[in-house]
Amino acid sequence: MAAVLARPPAITSRSSTPPPHHISLNTSTRGTPAAIPNKHIPVCPPGPIPARGLQTPPSSPPTKNNIIETTAVTYPPNLHCTQYSHDPPLWTIDAQKMAEAIEHTATQPLPNPEQVFPWLHGLHADNQIQLAFFTSRRKSVRKVPLCIRSVTLVKTGGDLTSSKLKGAISPEELLCPTKDSNTFIECDPKDGFSVRNFHIQACKLAMVSDIIVYGDDKTPLPDTVALAKRISKAQRQYEARNGLPRGLFNTFMLSDTFAHVQEAHPELVAVDAAGGMTGHVADFFYWERYEMSSMSKAAEISNNVYLGPTPDPTLDPNTTESDFDILIEASDLAHIPDSRCLTEWRNSIQSVQDGPMHIEFPSSGSIMPPTWSHSEVDGLLAMCKWIYDLANPHASDILKRRDSKEDEAIALDDIVRSRKFLIHCTDGYTETTMLALAYFMYAEGLSADQAWVQMHRDKGRNFFAYPSDVALLTQIQPRILQASPKFQGNIITMQAPKWMSRIDGSLPSRILPYMYLGNLGHANNPELLRELGITRILSVGESLSWTDEMKRDLDWPDENLMLIDRVQDNGVDPLWDDFGRCLKFIEDGKLEGGATLVHCRVGVSRSATICIAEVMNELGLSFPRAYCFVRARRLNVIIQPHLRFTYELLKWEEYQRLRRNEPLRRELEWATVSREIALMNKPYSR
Repeated sequence: MAAVLARPPAITSRSSTPPPHHISLNTSTRGTPAAIPNKHIPVCPPGPIPARGLQTPPSSPPTKNNIIETTAVTYPPNLHCTQYSHDPPLWTIDAQKMAEAIEHTATQPLPNPEQVFPWLHGLHADNQIQLAFFTSRRKSVRKVPLCIRSVTLVKTGGDLTSSKLKGAISPEELLCPTKDSNTFIECDPKDGFSVRNFHIQACKLAMVSDIIVYGDDKTPLPDTVALAKRISKAQRQYEARNGLPRGLFNTFMLSDTFAHVQEAHPELVAVDAAGGMTGHVADFFYWERYEMSSMSKAAEISNNVYLGPTPDPTLDPNTTESDFDILIEASDLAHIPDSRCLTEWRNSIQSVQDGPMHIEFPSSGSIMPPTWSHSEVDGLLAMCKWIYDLANPHASDILKRRDSKEDEAIALDDIVRSRKFLIHCTDGYTETTMLALAYFMYAEGLSADQAWVQMHRDKGRNFFAYPSDVALLTQIQPRILQASPKFQGNIITMQAPKWMSRIDGSLPSRILPYMYLGNLGHANNPELLRELGITRILSVGESLSWTDEMKRDLDWPDENLMLIDRVQDNGVDPLWDDFGRCLKFIEDGKLEGGATLVHCRVGVSRSATICIAEVMNELGLSFPRAYCFVRARRLNVIIQPHLRFTYELLKWEEYQRLRRNEPLRRELEWATVSREIALMNKPYSR
């Protein structure tokens, strides 16, 4: 009888956004999206962090003086809105004007980075490290910039699992928790140094916003009025404390029902009244998983054997379990099957009538050197042979086994029918790597280094292996090759190439066919790069440690190396001015038929920023979608462009639209972008 095993639950059905409980920034389990397995946030060194009291900040570009004037449909409020109360000042706004205000904001250029940074980083008066790093040059940088203006929607009650409008936040993300308090949260961190304070941006932008308060159709009007009055009072306090003109930002109440908004302006509704995702508002959580599914889509690595993610029809309706006869899930909880188990599986295949057979095999990293046993290696090889025999049946061989009563249950009419396998895991490229590479070596008669390169380059598979997988497959490759059906009887003696001994299991991440994203270790392994077809290296802020002898031996022309110097991951040094020449360098490599490795130190911030800029340029994607495109393809680690780089990429989106003669219009605003990134990264935070 086939073993039918439990698998991770599929993502709930939706059109373009994830289930509603993945939207909230609440700290409960319900409000936190599940982390993608095997990804982590690496440490991104920002360069030298100043000691307390340091008076010399890091170098920064000269300030651009061209202030971008911002306008708003909601200012002055008396032009289009009705005043509800005078003390505190409170206005009402209908759904049509709210839609116009949101659309108008999306079509206004963002201020230049120099006008809003380092204010957006968060400059608390008691945080001496952050202040010393950013404010010594210009004492005015703690002042609220008058060039930025936004629209913030706040939902009464704070339940964002239903009736959620585009970009809406809960009152708890803006106001002090005390019910009688009429003060904005002090969101700037009091201690520590960080250039990735994405979690405070929704609050900071709300303080320089016209705020629209709304409730769902069950919310009592007095609750919405009380919340709006608290916010209006907080605005007056914020104005007085920061020397802002009185009435520069105002509080409004939505006069129409949510049902009316849903009918008249569906493009503004992210979650409907019933808690269903509408698909009208882009969602980072869903797009990351969509791009990951697209990147790791099941593909054939050897005859009748496929490698890919666990089938999820909500992400890829073209790939289902019914496409395969046998699904092998790589699992941390699985055990290596013995010969008896393999025989039972083979004999029970015919009893599966309602769908494919499900079995498990240990995941990558589960056979640990140097303590592995002969039985583990024997089991791995036996599994490879079992898969091969069923995927590549030969009648004469199977008949011999049946005549010897080894496989009495095999019927003659099933001997020549090949079985189609899917080796799968959640992300489609991590837990499966050990079994997939071992089988690829066995079925194709390849050494470990050949399998590594051909799986990636020729089969088009992105994969991540653990260092233990490298050690295991390198050491047992003679046994695999001798057992391989491609073995010709020659004595196998082999020496692994130098590049193989220098990899930790990971390859540079292929973002586009002609562009890879990696770290300094990848860049300093030029033999590996050559094997992958990488002919150019773009170093962003980190220099290669190649010797002249290495360059000469590798015949690597100087013009195929580019260094973007003096760019630290410090939230100050810009990359905007380098986008043009970086993308030109990458394009030249593409035209030559090669590929470019873009790297910094760890491959998650500076180099990731350049890769996102190229994806936006090449594929015409908005920043949110390009961000998720690159994030999904950066294997094993989470990309982490800091706040300023992220802001520069939103400005790059503006530039891209103007370059294509399209009207300026952002898909998502800065506050929403930052909030989504903070939400995506929360499961990985330590």
